[in-house]
Amino acid sequence: MAYGFQITIDSQTPHQLADWWAEALGWQVEPSDEEFIRRMVSEGHADEADTTTHNGVLVWKAGQAIRHPDDESYPRFLFQLVPEPKTVKNRMHLDVRVGADKIESELERLTATGATFLHRGNQGPFRWITITDPEGNELCLS
Repeated sequence: MAYGFQITIDSQTPHQLADWWAEALGWQVEPSDEEFIRRMVSEGHADEADTTTHNGVLVWKAGQAIRHPDDESYPRFLFQLVPEPKTVKNRMHLDVRVGADKIESELERLTATGATFLHRGNQGPFRWITITDPEGNELCLS
């Protein structure tokens, strides 16, 4: 039996981090259903404290998701609000395959938007660059 899944990333600023990753990957931030949120609050299923405003839009405070723009078979990424900052190295990370001809320009583009360069790596003919997103989560460009 095969199961579907989403990838959940803990974050102190889930909406901003979702924006960053959507831009980095060329994906889309899932739109907020403001009418649904207002109805949940008015019916007592949620509190105003469960909401916030991001880029002028009412959103759930606890998280924000992004999706591949064209293919729903890709896993959804959910950026989930947590109170503590990241403190240690990831035990799992994403390898973002941009292509050897684009790796330097992607490094430049992503560091200009808040990524941090960590190091270059290689194994035989394979090369990659390890960076972090704006909250310190590692990822590799290859």
